[in-house]
Amino acid sequence: MANNQTSPSAAEDLSWSEVFELGKKYLKIPLALVCVELFYWFITQPSDTLVPIQMSEAWIWNELTNLIYGEGTATLTTHNGWMTQVNLYNANFPGSLDTVALYVSDECAGVHEMIFISTLIIMTEGVPQKLKIRSVMVMCSIVYILNIIRLVLFYPIAASDCQIDPSNAACLTGIWNYHEAVYKWGFLLLLVVMWLVWFRFVGGSSKVLNSKKNKENWRIGIRSIWETKHFVVIGFVIMMICYGIFSITTNEIAMDAKQTLDFCSFSNQLSSSSCIEAQNNWDNAIDTSWSLSAIGLVVGAFTVFKFERKNTDGKWPSEIDEEE
Repeated sequence: MANNQTSPSAAEDLSWSEVFELGKKYLKIPLALVCVELFYWFITQPSDTLVPIQMSEAWIWNELTNLIYGEGTATLTTHNGWMTQVNLYNANFPGSLDTVALYVSDECAGVHEMIFISTLIIMTEGVPQKLKIRSVMVMCSIVYILNIIRLVLFYPIAASDCQIDPSNAACLTGIWNYHEAVYKWGFLLLLVVMWLVWFRFVGGSSKVLNSKKNKENWRIGIRSIWETKHFVVIGFVIMMICYGIFSITTNEIAMDAKQTLDFCSFSNQLSSSSCIEAQNNWDNAIDTSWSLSAIGLVVGAFTVFKFERKNTDGKWPSEIDEEE
C-alpha cells in the first residue's frame, strides 16, 4: 500500500531563498569586518596617518612613565618629524646610552581595535542606533585607555628583565614577546569579551532585543536591493583597488623599501637611520596607490551599506520595496 504522507524532513527543508536570507543575516558581520580590515590596511600603509592619536598617546605614555617609575625614566622625542617616540632609560638597558627607543606607530595606536569593536557593535541587530553610538564612544575610550596601560607596562618589563641580565640585548626579548602577544591575539580576545559583556548589558536576549528594535527610527544595513548603477560603482571600485595594488607591486623602489622595512620590523630596529629612510621611500612610492584605494573603499562602503529612516507609517523603505 502506497504511503502518501509527506515526509516531515522534507517539509522542514529550507528553500534557497531562505538559505540566502539566513546567509545574508549571519555573514554580514564577517563581511563588514573584512571591509573595515581592508580600509584600515590602506589608511595605515603610509606611516603616521593617525598622527594626532599617536602624539597624544606618546605624550601620555611619557608623562605616566616618569610619574610612576621616577623622573628621567622616559624622554619624549621625534620620530619621522613627529613627537611619537619615547626613549626609556635605565642603567641596566643595553647600549652606550642605556636607552630603549620605542615609538607609537599608526598600527600601535589602538585604532585597529577601536574599528573592530565599533563594527561589532554597529552590526549587532536589535539595539537602538543611539545606544550603539554611545556604546561606540565608550568602547573606543576604553580601548584608548587600555592601549596607554599597555605602553606604560613596557618599562617595568624591560627593567625587570635587564636587571637579571644587564647590558645584554637579549634582555629586551621580554618586551618584544609581550608586544607580539598583545598585538596578535591578546587585544582580540579582550575585545570579544568586551563585546559579549556589552551585549549582555544591553539585553542580549531575543525577547528584549525584539522589543527595542521597534523603537529605532533609523538604521544602517547592507543594501538588499541592487540596481545596475550599484554594480557599476562596485566595478569601478574594484578597478581602482586593483590598479593601486598593481602600481605598488610593479614599483621596484617600493618593493625594495618594503623588504627593508620587513627586516627592520623583524630585527626590532625601526628607529635606525636606514629603516627611517626605507619608511620614507615606501610612503612616497605608495601615495597615489593609497589615495585611489582609500577613495575606492569609501565609495564602496557607501554603496554596499544603506542609511534609512522609517517613513510616516513607521515602516522601513527597504522592507516595503522587498514586499513590492
